[in-house]
Amino acid sequence: MPNDPLRCAVIGVGHLGKWHAAKYAQLAEAQLVAVADSNPTHAQEVASRHGCRAVMDHRELLGQVDAVSIAAPTTLHYSIARDFLDTGCHVLLEKPITTTVEEAEELNQMAEQHGLVLQVGHLERFNAALRRLLENPLNPLFIESTRLAPFKPRATDVSVVLDLMIHDIDIILELVPSPLTDVRASGARILTRDIDIANARLEFANGCVANVTSSRVSTKSERRMRIFQPNGYAAVDYQNRVLSLHHIGETDPDTGLPEILGEDLVFDDADALLAEIRAFLAAIRGEQPVVATGRAGQRALETATRITNLVYSNLAVMTTQDTLIEEGATR
Repeated sequence: MPNDPLRCAVIGVGHLGKWHAAKYAQLAEAQLVAVADSNPTHAQEVASRHGCRAVMDHRELLGQVDAVSIAAPTTLHYSIARDFLDTGCHVLLEKPITTTVEEAEELNQMAEQHGLVLQVGHLERFNAALRRLLENPLNPLFIESTRLAPFKPRATDVSVVLDLMIHDIDIILELVPSPLTDVRASGARILTRDIDIANARLEFANGCVANVTSSRVSTKSERRMRIFQPNGYAAVDYQNRVLSLHHIGETDPDTGLPEILGEDLVFDDADALLAEIRAFLAAIRGEQPVVATGRAGQRALETATRITNLVYSNLAVMTTQDTLIEEGATR
């Protein structure tokens, strides 16, 4: 029946997946049927907490659920999502969507062919400050975003570009309705063998430019984006859920300068993950469009991969130059 709870499961119940399970368990429109994890202890702990089944192999659930959240390691996203899409199951796939653009393309084609919802877990899309900003028409000329975080060993299976920067890439690509024409990027390894800090400059066909910086080796946490528009400026503080809006008022007759008018909108500590899962279930029921589509996730991954490759290339050049300098010094 259309109003019956959707049978749901969570695949991968580690740091993030256990919270997915908790949200499904509290929603009337969902029935948490099972959780799956290769670690039996994790699976059983979460299953016991929510009164559902625990399995070690996600394939035991194929054909038994209507929708799944996949919060397994990124390297497993493609194979797990493919299994569920192939059996007619809707998928909420944590970011990044997959490890390669080719894998993302195949998943999107499968979802489209089967008429299934494929949503990507770009959680920042559900930040209350950003959602309020998106209620008005935007015409960005220049965007500057900064996303800083202290080092966490659990997130080092991918570079900082795929771990943190991809949030801002996704939002910027959504904000700017124009093709991306050029990308420049640089970065460095600090604590891991992968990229720990990176900066990218994105240029669009309509003239908009975005400067994006992300670090996972900072001493503080910060998630901010500033958007400059004709006659206006907006700043989003994702961490504190504050939206600052500024626009040009009347010209001061004494100074000849325009007045700058502004206001700060502060939003409650809303549950973004709960909102994301509710939106996923509503999209399955046809009540609203998918907020972060598989195609959006693929587009973000494609740009993030391009940035990553540029950083690797620049690091290789720097390493070669350093080697030549060292060799020259020893002669």
